[in-house]
Amino acid sequence: MKNLKYWLAVALLSPASHSFAQYATDALRFSQTQPSGTARSLGVGGANVAVGSDLGNLVTNPAGLGLFQRSEVSFTPGVGIGNTDSQVYGTTTTDGRNSVHVANFGVAFANRRPDTDNSPWRGGTLAIGLNRINDFNQSFRYRGSFAGGPSRAGSNILNYFNRGITVEQANDFDDLAYEAFLTEEDPKGRYVPSDYDQARLGSLNQDETVLTTGSQTQFDIGYGASYRDRLYIGGAIGIVSTRFNSTSTLTATDPSPANGQIEGTNFGSLTYREVLETRGSGINARIGAIYRVNDAVRVGASVQTPTLHSLSETYSSSLNVVYDTPITIEGKTYSSGNAATDPGTFDYRLTSPFRASGGAAVVIGKHGFLSGDVEYVNYGQARLNNDNTNDAGASSVYDFGDDNDDVKALYQSAVNLRLGGELRYDIFRFRAGFAHYGDPYKANTRDRSQSYYTGGVGLRQKNFFLDLAGVYNTAKRYYNPYVMPRLEDTPEVVVDANRFTTTITAGFLF
Repeated sequence: MKNLKYWLAVALLSPASHSFAQYATDALRFSQTQPSGTARSLGVGGANVAVGSDLGNLVTNPAGLGLFQRSEVSFTPGVGIGNTDSQVYGTTTTDGRNSVHVANFGVAFANRRPDTDNSPWRGGTLAIGLNRINDFNQSFRYRGSFAGGPSRAGSNILNYFNRGITVEQANDFDDLAYEAFLTEEDPKGRYVPSDYDQARLGSLNQDETVLTTGSQTQFDIGYGASYRDRLYIGGAIGIVSTRFNSTSTLTATDPSPANGQIEGTNFGSLTYREVLETRGSGINARIGAIYRVNDAVRVGASVQTPTLHSLSETYSSSLNVVYDTPITIEGKTYSSGNAATDPGTFDYRLTSPFRASGGAAVVIGKHGFLSGDVEYVNYGQARLNNDNTNDAGASSVYDFGDDNDDVKALYQSAVNLRLGGELRYDIFRFRAGFAHYGDPYKANTRDRSQSYYTGGVGLRQKNFFLDLAGVYNTAKRYYNPYVMPRLEDTPEVVVDANRFTTTITAGFLF
């Protein structure tokens, strides 16, 4: 028997294990998108459903390809600078994550009929492109003192572990804690801390860093055509590549010396680390149309099918415990305990919801334009399913019924709004825009909508163009490091995140 009294350290971490599946969270994460495309598209807030003549139309409305007058190729690198402020336990902690990426790359092959040709089909454009549609780069950190004694949260943690956890329900952390000498198995087959004394309840300093990296990139091939230079129609097929990494490192430290605040124990500190990697691909299709009401007004609409994703995740965890003074277990002396799980891989499928977009643009002669888009997406329609076979060729047996119920219960339809405009002066362009992406959660006690403030400048010459855009994004995240039996006692970390992304597009016409 491993008779150690480290119940508070275990209580801080045990309910947080990955074995409490987060697939409903994955369904939302891989269904959301953000403004994407060239620096021109980003500069106007992504509002280009009815504008056209931009490689960003491959993602929003392929009918816009029909407005190309000449062929072009362009490349758009970008740099993102992200910052977070996390509040919990009455403290605020700042962190950040920067990245370098490719926002867009594409080529459009335009075929315009001569004016002497009487065909009502005036031209068409075949385009291929690569667009970054989702950015997962973020790092946040929180710290504070998790107190017991009169603390309501500490008392509930004590009550929770007084009941114990059955071996059948034990998650990865329970096994790690046992191997690192934090817990023992009682006669009823439960992993429990032993011989605690509520009067000796102390506190632990807790610190956790959550780092996420990766992105979703969509490769598109599309075609748009012009009918009498009045109606433009188009279609595209997209292949989505998903790469997501998450690493959380949680540290709990006894601020008192050995045999001090947590009396009767040798506990010094622990570090618990979880690593999740998700890789996958998906496919979707979209069609769209733009109608030129007159020389000044255009209206457009597009529909994208659900995206069929095939995803594979790899998960591992490890625990390191340091003791203030050596401990003796079954005749052996230890100054630390270490345990780790073998990486496990699981394959599954996700069908993210369809999207419908509408937009209008007003062209002010040669002086510029104003545009606005509305996009509808119902995140509650996302569905998780088993992959047909695993690596061994056997059918997957995981039941996603509860996860899909969670998706329907948690998420709702949302409306994304995008507004933007461009002012032209000689060879120069000046742009500004705003986008608001609606809250996908049904619960109205938290606002998880996102706002994007955009701007840009450009230079256009006969065979060359150069555009620069900046996008400032703000969003809130609510993070629960672990879940208590009574949800109202679960700690909540409020993360205020902002990210500034700058992109530059260099293009050539031919």
